Amino acid sequence: MSTKQNRRIRFFGKILFVLYIVFIIYFLIFSDWYGRTGEMQEYHYNLVLFKEIKRFWNYRDQVGLFAMFTNLFGNVIIFMPFGFFMPMASRYRNFFSTVFYSFGLSLCVETFQLVTKVGCFDVDDLLLNTIGGLVGYVIFAVCAAIRRRYVYKENRHRRR
Repeated sequence: MSTKQNRRIRFFGKILFVLYIVFIIYFLIFSDWYGRTGEMQEYHYNLVLFKEIKRFWNYRDQVGLFAMFTNLFGNVIIFMPFGFFMPMASRYRNFFSTVFYSFGLSLCVETFQLVTKVGCFDVDDLLLNTIGGLVGYVIFAVCAAIRRRYVYKENRHRRR
């Protein structure tokens, strides 16, 4: 793969990363679908790790499978693209940077929700969002390894 192709892929990754950040800000903070229709009268927060996870799991029959799924797996799924695109779009391409920035973005979103009283600050969401970023990073690392193997074989084949 040429340097020009690498630059194109990296530029495309940066565009996707910016679009993803715009989407996540809208979806998590302003989306009517996600229950962001207005400001609450008081602050809502959970500082006990696994409290909401356990509650949604134990009461899944009462809250419904959709609510349980979106709370437990939606927070993971929505941060997977961050873990994938962040190393593609930046020079910070390692596991620890992905953990740090996934947690940092999640903390910013949760803090914004608390301060503006739009949503709930939840430490379980911090954990689930960070896990989502890590899953995205693992997918990125696997894809990068496959690409490197393909490029290596292609270059080896051209030399013959």
